[in-house]
Formats: sequence, structure tokens, C-alpha cells
Amino acid sequence: MKNKVYIIWIGWIGISAIARYYLAQSYAVYWSDLVWSELIENMKNEWINIILWEKADRIDNSFDLVVYTEAVEKTQSELQKAKQLWIKTLTYPEALANIANPKKLISIAGTHWKSTTTSLTSLVLKNSSIDFTSIVWTLLKEFDNKNFFYRRDSQENELFVIEACEYKRSFLHYKPTVWVITNIELDHLDYYKNLEDYINAFEEYLNNIIPWWFAILNWEDKNCKKLIWLRNDINYIEAYHDYFSYNEQDFTYPIIDINIPGKHILFDAKISYIIGHMMWINDNNILESLKDYSWVWRRMELIWKTVHNNILMSDYGHHPTEICLTLDSIKNTNIDKKILTIFQPHQYSRTIELLKDFKNCFNSTDKLIIPNIYKSRDTEEDIKNMNTQKLVESINHSDIINWEWLENTLKLIKDFDKNNTNAIIILMWAWDVDNLRYKIKTVL
Repeated sequence: MKNKVYIIWIGWIGISAIARYYLAQSYAVYWSDLVWSELIENMKNEWINIILWEKADRIDNSFDLVVYTEAVEKTQSELQKAKQLWIKTLTYPEALANIANPKKLISIAGTHWKSTTTSLTSLVLKNSSIDFTSIVWTLLKEFDNKNFFYRRDSQENELFVIEACEYKRSFLHYKPTVWVITNIELDHLDYYKNLEDYINAFEEYLNNIIPWWFAILNWEDKNCKKLIWLRNDINYIEAYHDYFSYNEQDFTYPIIDINIPGKHILFDAKISYIIGHMMWINDNNILESLKDYSWVWRRMELIWKTVHNNILMSDYGHHPTEICLTLDSIKNTNIDKKILTIFQPHQYSRTIELLKDFKNCFNSTDKLIIPNIYKSRDTEEDIKNMNTQKLVESINHSDIINWEWLENTLKLIKDFDKNNTNAIIILMWAWDVDNLRYKIKTVL
């Protein structure tokens, strides 16, 4: 008889990869969520039994495990029913730790670009003969448009590559053999008290590295530098933009040709090169893998061209640093194109904390629309103290519009599309705004 697992909230990108892992292990996988999405539709096609909304009656003693995201309220009926029946329940990071910690774990963390670095590293490994599993918070065409890859011919030396999130210190569940930090910049202020508290979480995570294994740190990031030499029983690899250093010996990178613009993306590719180099993968194979890397879901993703020959893109950028670097990279490689950005902030609390940083991060877009703020884990006080108009007034931009909700925004996008050609339309950040892609006519 198959093991059965019930997973609450399929729509979250990380936990959907967990479902695919269990499916690969021949589990019977059941799931629920609040709203439909394309991701849910794809999961249904993979023989995962899904319902929309929640239904406690589905939970019975035939289930071996219930997994849920940390965003699920403790009062959620399915979770409560599982606990009443004494079924084992795990949060996403707890479940992932149970799966990944027994392997040789490559854990990629950092405030920005961890999805890109995890994707690049996974492709380098995929194009080798190494057995490995990968869980990443985006969808890759090289993974059949999934966020999960699995290859195992034997039990020996199996690698497991994960994207490790710092929110609520969830990455402290993982015990890596190779620990990567891309950068550290204060975020998640609905949980962390200040920068010191935020850096302290990464310091705690440093202590999880299995002794005598590896920490790869961005040696040019001022906050990463605060983690240097805190342990003398691990091996540090110092990643610079021009070279990397290990055991007091410097190594230059070969010329890396990558199709995605931006020095920050090239640096992610260099970290992936270091990991491939550590795994004794042939340089030519590494470089070909990096060269073949193309747009992935919600990371400067090229969706399609509209009927008026405008490029529609989607990006997950939400922190001002990410927004600025992403828009600058797009503009620098498309100087002749007009850019319309639709940015939906995620959380009232995050918008309050980062309000000053939003001021000048949209300089590379010609037109900016703020439709609404996406509510998630916000208190009534947060909602009272922040609204779309306050954000609009704080941003330094000559053509910015508070357009109040998505249907109104869709009308503006269609008008822009009709009146322009050879322009770029970017759907940026929260979940709702990305769903507009299905309502914009295309030539495909």
C-alpha cells in the first residue's frame, strides 16, 4: 500500500516541489489550496489529488504525514483535524530537512538571487553524470517547467540542492555540507527586529555546517564579511567578482558567457561555477550549462509578445535592491525600448519598513503603475498605517499612477499595448499581478 501525504496550500512555489519529491518516491499525494493558479493546474496533471479551499473531512487515519506552509494559520481545519488524529505534521522547512539532511546537502541562501544561483547550480549538475535532487523556488524549462529535478542511479554520494529561505529562521533546520550565501541585506522586518538580528540568523546557520565541509561566501558583501572565520573547523571559499580563493590560493574564473543581463546574474553564475569546480565537473560542461541558461519563471521571465509586438515580462523582484538591479539590467540591454512596470508591493508591513528605499529604485522604467498592496501576514495596524497612495507619493518618478486594483490596471496595460510597439511591459512581484499575464492577448 502506498504511503499517503496531505499537503496544505499547493500554490506556494516551495511546497509544490516537496509534493513532486513525494510523488517521485511513489507516495499518494493529496493537496488543498485557496485559489486556482496555473501551477495548481499543472500539479493536477501530474496525478496529484487537489481540491480548492479546505475540507477537514478529507483528513483521516490513512495519511502518514501532513505538510503545511508556515503561512497556514494554526486554526486551519485540515491542520487541526490532522493534529486531533495524531497524524505526523511538519512545516515545509521541517519536511525538507527530513528529506535533504541525510544527503550531501548544498544549501543556497541569501537575501537576493538565491533562486537564480540554485537554478544555475542545478543545471550544471544536471548536465553532468552526478546523482542529485534539486528543489528551487522557480520553474525551469530544463526541468520540464517544474521546480524539482530528481536523478538517482545509486544511493552513494547523492547530492541534494535546495534554496534555503531565512524567513523566521527556517533555514536553521538544514545541515549542509556546502553552504552558500549570495548576499545579506535586511529584509522580512515583520519578523526580524533589526539588521543585527538578521545577520545573527545567518551566523546561527553557519553553525549548522557539517564540520570540515564548506562555506562559500560573497567576500565583497559587507554583511557577509561579518561571518568570516567564525568557525575554524570548516573550509571557507572566498567568492569575489574577478576570482575566488581557497586555502590561500587564488583561482581565476574562465570567461563565462551567459544570456541574462546584469553583473549580479553573472556573479551568481560564478558561484555556480565554483560549486561545479568543487564537484570535479569538466570546465567545458560547466560553461556550456551556464551559457544555455535562459529565462525562468518570474526571474526576468520573457512570457511572450503581445498582438502589438510588445514584450511581456514577469519578475519576482520585491526588495528595492532587486527592483533597481533588475530594471537597470533590462533598460541597459533595451535602450531603445519604452518600459512600463506594474509593481504590486507584498505586505503592508514590508512596504512601511522599506518605504525610503523605494524612493529611487524605479528610475529605469518609463512608466510605473502601483495597483494595490498584497496583504499577507499583516496586522490591522499595518494596514491602517500604509496604503497605495502613500507609497506612490514617496516614489521619485515623473510618470507614476495609483490605479487601484487589478481590473483597472489591466485596462491601462491594454491601452499602453495598443498605443506602443516594440516596448516592454513588466509584471513585478506579488501573486495577483502575475495572473494578469493570462488576460493580455498574445501572438502565440
